[in-house]
Amino acid sequence: MELNRNHYFLIGIVVVLLGVQLRMVDSYVLNAPATKFVVEKFGSADKQTAANTAIPSLEAMGDGASAPLRTVKPPIWAGWAAISIGAVLILHSLAMPRPG
Repeated sequence: MELNRNHYFLIGIVVVLLGVQLRMVDSYVLNAPATKFVVEKFGSADKQTAANTAIPSLEAMGDGASAPLRTVKPPIWAGWAAISIGAVLILHSLAMPRPG
């Protein structure tokens, strides 16, 4: 499938919005299944994860999830990079010929 103007524009919008979200949110706390997946795929938890505590509502769910939840803090430059790449994709799509 060949990417046309509309595809580049859509991808650019999504990447810009992702960049804005990365700039607005300070950190993400993963839920129990996501934490388990990250620990299985990328190794054991680091010092910061050991300092975190499980959310009490997760323990009440009957899962017995008393393991600490992982917190992901994206670097500041990641948001700016995503915004920049998305803006370039949008501008590139506007310079392309219309499909059809």
